[in-house]
Amino acid sequence: MQNHYETVFILTPVLSDAQMKETVEKFRNLILEQGGEIVHEENWGLRKLAYPIQKKSTGFYQLFEFKADPSFIELLEINYRRDERVIRFLTFKMDKYAIEYSEKRRSKIQQKEGKEK
Repeated sequence: MQNHYETVFILTPVLSDAQMKETVEKFRNLILEQGGEIVHEENWGLRKLAYPIQKKSTGFYQLFEFKADPSFIELLEINYRRDERVIRFLTFKMDKYAIEYSEKRRSKIQQKEGKEK
């Protein structure tokens, strides 16, 4: 049985654009290789941190919304901890209300993008 999850991770700001994309691709592939399904993905770009982490005040934010087996989450978080480019991460299981909210938010973003074109 697959559960619905959302994970956000912050990458160190000293990475080049290519290194950042490579790291994001690594975690995307990890989810897919383990039988997961990516529902939605957002790159929030370089943002200011609420407080310094490892003497850094900014970081690249990335969000994945995905479906996976519960046993996969431990593997994902181990990989986050082992990668020195990841300075923070948070993964949580979405309940039906969080899934509903996420779907509404995505449809609003798509409508907004449609109007801009």
